[in-house]
Amino acid sequence: MNSDACVHVIDDDNAVRASLRLLLESVGLTVADYANAELFLKACSGTQPGCIVSDIRMPGLSGLELQEALDSRGIHLPMIILTGHADVPSAVRSMKAGAVDFIEKPFAPQRLLDQVHTAIAMDLQRHEELAQRATINALLATLTPREREVLNCVAAGHSNKAVAVDLGISERTVELHRGRGMKKLKFRTVAELVRLLAEEPDS
Repeated sequence: MNSDACVHVIDDDNAVRASLRLLLESVGLTVADYANAELFLKACSGTQPGCIVSDIRMPGLSGLELQEALDSRGIHLPMIILTGHADVPSAVRSMKAGAVDFIEKPFAPQRLLDQVHTAIAMDLQRHEELAQRATINALLATLTPREREVLNCVAAGHSNKAVAVDLGISERTVELHRGRGMKKLKFRTVAELVRLLAEEPDS
């Protein structure tokens, strides 16, 4: 498990927060705890991987309202909702809004730990995908518009001759743009180019 990941515990009950911190830290997880959602929102930048373990009903923002606030800020930390029996309908709504799971109190410690590890793994994968997209965008940004145009055609399986006809340029010019573009991307094969463009996020 990534040592940079943090579990954010949000609960207005001091005893619950303390017990959750003890449980999570007992398996080596980094924990930050907050007495309400507002305090968490002030502290959270959304750049650190991890997850949220939050009570559904708290003074101030509820768990559902916290989800909405995070979504409006573009923060996508996976959330695990803790709920009392009477709050199950609210927890179900929270799941539909994107929560990873809801766990009824009192809960089995191992179930919570399993869900926290699952949520952190999900967020680490999301961060890895974001980093890959940033790398892809940085590579593609080095291309001129014409180089990009030529490489798109090449990746689609067109020959240099076909690209020349499609773009209304000479085959030699296609070869020059193709060579320069591949060099900028540090690719040796068309297969690498196809893989890169397949992974490019939709614009």
